[in-house]
Amino acid sequence: MPVGYLCFALHAHLPYVRHPERPHALEERWLFEALTETYLPLTIAMTRWTQEGIDWHMALSVSPTLAAMLRDPLLQDRYSAYLDRLIELAEAEKTRLADDADFRHLPIFYLGRLREMRGAYRAFDRDLTRIWSHLEALGHLELLTTAATHAFLPLVRTEEALKAQIEVAMIHHKAVFGRAPRGMWLPECAYRPGIDELLRSYGIVYTFAETQGVLNADPPPVFGVYAPILTQGGLAVFGRDAESSRQVWSSTDGYPGDFDYREFYRDIGYERPFEEVQVCLPEGIRTDTGLKYWRITGHPHDKAPYQPQWAREKAAQHAGHFLWCRQQQMAHLADKMGRPPIVTAVYDAELFGHWWYEGPEFLDMLVRKMHYDQTEIAFATPSQCLSLCADWQTCYLDMNTWGRDGYADVWVNASNDWIYPALHRMEHTMIQLAAAHPFASGLRKRALNQAARELMLAQSSDFAFIMDHRTAVDYAVRRTKLHVNRFERLAQMVEEDQYDVGLLDEIERRDNLFPAIDYRVYRSRNAAAGAKAGSVTGAEAVSAGTRPHAARPTVLMLAWEYPPLIVGGLARHVGSLAETLVEMGWDVHVITRSDAAAPPADASHPGAVALGADEAEVVNGVTVHRVSVTRPHGGGFLDWVLQLNLAMLDRARQLLGTGVRIDVLHAHDWLVHRTAKALKEISGVPLVCTMHATEHGRNGGIVSQLQRRIHHEEWSLTYDAARVIVCSQFMRDEVIRLFSLPDDKVAAIPNGITMAPSTDSTAASIAAATAAPVDARPTVLYIGRMVREKGIHVLLEAAVHIRAAVPDVRFVLIGRGPMEDTLRHQAHRLGLDGAVDFLGFVSDADRDAWLQAADVCVFPSLYEPFGIVALEAMAAGIAVVVSDTGGLREIVTHEVTGLTAYPGHAMSLADQTVRLLQDRDLAENLARRARAMVRERYAWQTVAARTAEVYEHVLQSVRHEEAPTG
Repeated sequence: MPVGYLCFALHAHLPYVRHPERPHALEERWLFEALTETYLPLTIAMTRWTQEGIDWHMALSVSPTLAAMLRDPLLQDRYSAYLDRLIELAEAEKTRLADDADFRHLPIFYLGRLREMRGAYRAFDRDLTRIWSHLEALGHLELLTTAATHAFLPLVRTEEALKAQIEVAMIHHKAVFGRAPRGMWLPECAYRPGIDELLRSYGIVYTFAETQGVLNADPPPVFGVYAPILTQGGLAVFGRDAESSRQVWSSTDGYPGDFDYREFYRDIGYERPFEEVQVCLPEGIRTDTGLKYWRITGHPHDKAPYQPQWAREKAAQHAGHFLWCRQQQMAHLADKMGRPPIVTAVYDAELFGHWWYEGPEFLDMLVRKMHYDQTEIAFATPSQCLSLCADWQTCYLDMNTWGRDGYADVWVNASNDWIYPALHRMEHTMIQLAAAHPFASGLRKRALNQAARELMLAQSSDFAFIMDHRTAVDYAVRRTKLHVNRFERLAQMVEEDQYDVGLLDEIERRDNLFPAIDYRVYRSRNAAAGAKAGSVTGAEAVSAGTRPHAARPTVLMLAWEYPPLIVGGLARHVGSLAETLVEMGWDVHVITRSDAAAPPADASHPGAVALGADEAEVVNGVTVHRVSVTRPHGGGFLDWVLQLNLAMLDRARQLLGTGVRIDVLHAHDWLVHRTAKALKEISGVPLVCTMHATEHGRNGGIVSQLQRRIHHEEWSLTYDAARVIVCSQFMRDEVIRLFSLPDDKVAAIPNGITMAPSTDSTAASIAAATAAPVDARPTVLYIGRMVREKGIHVLLEAAVHIRAAVPDVRFVLIGRGPMEDTLRHQAHRLGLDGAVDFLGFVSDADRDAWLQAADVCVFPSLYEPFGIVALEAMAAGIAVVVSDTGGLREIVTHEVTGLTAYPGHAMSLADQTVRLLQDRDLAENLARRARAMVRERYAWQTVAARTAEVYEHVLQSVRHEEAPTG
């Protein structure tokens, strides 16, 4: 066992500085400089550690505002242009200083460094968040979030606004990184009593605090800051270690002040004639370019030329010294404590690279020395630290922050205290508006959502910080007033029910943060004070304009499959939709069937919390009720469906009997129709259904008696439902035609997907640590069921022609189904033995690994309502070939986001596949455009928001029908 553990945590945050109204916004440089000098160098180092098998573990807090900017296409384009301009300047400097013996090495050094950053940025697909997510999945990086817009939480006045900052942050974090965080970095490490209970209610396990905040706890912590403490609300708090912080933070006593390091405050942007540097100053204002030619030296004015190699050697020395100090410190502490101490070293990420240019090299060498040169101490993430013991001390923690004097002085003083009355007034107005309009739609909903964004943006702690430090004061004041004024104008629109659409459009364009935000996050827990007494249905509650319980509306979903029981795409769709609705503020119950893979009350999979003997569990916020179903002796498929519905209906009655109020029923496909219809009649709750496919479409018509029975059930379900959801325009046209539905009853909402890492070289090398196959041959991949409608037999016919053009190609087929044996015989008959691998069902991790390894994904469907697997491949950065049919036609635009082939035509399929195998530039360009399109259109937050709009539509219809007349 190690003597002690180093819990190393970085906080990456920048305020939201996106300015689409200006082609060159000076403040956007804050992001660009941080990318070039901090985020990219650190991410490159992390990927290299992983590739080399180094055992490293760290925590990284990523603020929602920073994550949003890192993923924003406008800022990605502008940063790429910024890098190109810097490289152009460095090339000009290389020519200018070619004969200067003292300085000619510096533009060469910067040119190499900038080209490395540009290459890495492109390799990372211009999105660092997905690389960080993948590093977390591999167990090296633990990602935290912080308040939505980095609000100074102790000065947020109302519980609703405090809750909104946390809830929106949690939703956005999971949307970006695919999993909920266990930790939250409190902005400015600002803690006050009560925040702990709120964080725990959202599943947050731990946070960090300044040294004096922990040491002044009551009772005083037995182990000081060298073990986490628990607040009375059950939140674990890690106290910052002052010694390790001082060594890195201090510009006078710490490493960054060494004379060999680069001087931050001298830059050629100020020192060279303007015409020589204007390529990097399109704003026409002198500012830093990042090309700095001097080292600190030690003299106020007489600086010596910077020597990168000297600085690198000094970074290695300092890394060794830091490690030696931690070894001595932990050995001493271990003797006193009787257990391994935890040294919590927390820093702003921007210190490493932006403020201390050599910081990433220091960190790189520290990690390597920790791994190769010693065994006494080990890295550990906060979660790993918490798993070491179970007897953490409980203490009362009072209000504290980091920064000057440790108690909020930086964020509330004579320079900035004027902002808080306005912010508090906005909070109260937002709460009142949310209570007054519980089911807004159209322009009113847009205005309310944008008002919520403006309030959050105005609350950013960065503006108060800037005013205190007197840096970009005019900008901070202007931004604060701008958001306040926009909020007031939007509130006026809502109150008067008069909307300036042009102004609303422009505000949404400029401040487009949190696209899935729901203004109802500001609804008070007491919003239902005027509810009817006694037992009422969800529909009655809506008609009364309030709810009989908590402010969160509730949907009950019925689905015959649900993760981890996965037969087809329906389970994944319902699971992701349900979890995202929870993040948006809905309570979601799902009734589904149990199986050997998912027995009742199974709490074995991640995110599950068993509720007890009622056969329910909470999985990532969704309450899941699983019922056992056995096929009657001698009974057929429809008999089993009847037993399923009887069991589901019985479970639903039990649920309603516990007092749970349901607002909306949502049935997924015809198998649950009987339960849905009975519940609708019993409760009076409106029914929504999703048709994931039709029996007519699957079989190309209705022929058998079984098909006619299923077709009738589908018709009945769409008749009983108030609204019908389908996954594509193709499906919309089909169900309207087949079931004679009115146009306005059917909504086309695409399936959503979770973005996966793309297959650039860096991500692929990371994936080598997982199950990614190793094979130099070009790979064509198919994922899906082995049924005739998927057209795999056409792909096998095409494989013969593809091999004629690309002889060493292999075909990997993932999935199971009734045609598998037939397809194996077909492959043998066509002479494809050794070229085709039938893998059957594989885990999600192995599927993702194959996506990393594939060169082309092919989906040759004859009938395809949507095409979710094609979207998953596009999200992973794989070029695709699809049949020009059904939902696939809506997803893939030929020669824009992929290539299309004639359905059922083997030669057409072969020609398009060979194009991608032989023209890698075409494949990469299509894949890049496809991934960007998928990210924009098919995020689960977008899909869930549109689904919630359907729910709200049927609820408004109920309210209108039941409103008194006369």
